[in-house]
Amino acid sequence: MMLSKQKQQTAFDALSETFGYKSPMAAPRIQKIIVSAGTGSAKDKKNRGEVVTDRLAKITGQKPMPRPARIAIASFKTRVGDIVGYQVTLRGARMFDFLDKLIHIALPRTRDFRGIPISAVDGMGNLTIGIKEHTIFPETSDEDLKDVFGLAVTIVTTASSKAEAEAFFRHLGIPLRPSSETDGTPRDRQVDRGGARLIQ
Repeated sequence: MMLSKQKQQTAFDALSETFGYKSPMAAPRIQKIIVSAGTGSAKDKKNRGEVVTDRLAKITGQKPMPRPARIAIASFKTRVGDIVGYQVTLRGARMFDFLDKLIHIALPRTRDFRGIPISAVDGMGNLTIGIKEHTIFPETSDEDLKDVFGLAVTIVTTASSKAEAEAFFRHLGIPLRPSSETDGTPRDRQVDRGGARLIQ
């Protein structure tokens, strides 16, 4: 099985005919992967923060950094400076290790998974995946349901357009849905309450 780092190195050969690259340096590549999670409601936020920090560290192999609130929102009982989430930025070997685990282990464990919608790729060449339950990762698969939380994974690339990024992600083996398939149908949104799910 070819891993994502090896596939990135072959992107020039695979995509140059379609996009007219003149040099291997012009082919898209992954710059970083950002994994983030919120702490949820104000109730028991301290304990929740400890859970999120510990699980993100296990999943990514790197210590998460706290993210403070930039504005105060009375309805959420948050003030400026309150910790509202944690974030990990992965580069290099850890980035590729996480991506391989996401593609080959975590996403296949997602119940009722039908692929990532094309709408998850933005016009700047990045892919953002919302994961409903962190327990799809093997390091935390035996978690108590009361400690389950969601997280977001953003893959940042050097691709200059959505079409280029889509082709690059498919080359890497990321399971995007066919371009002709309509996103967000009622059937696509059906999930099983008993298992890990991907946010559509």
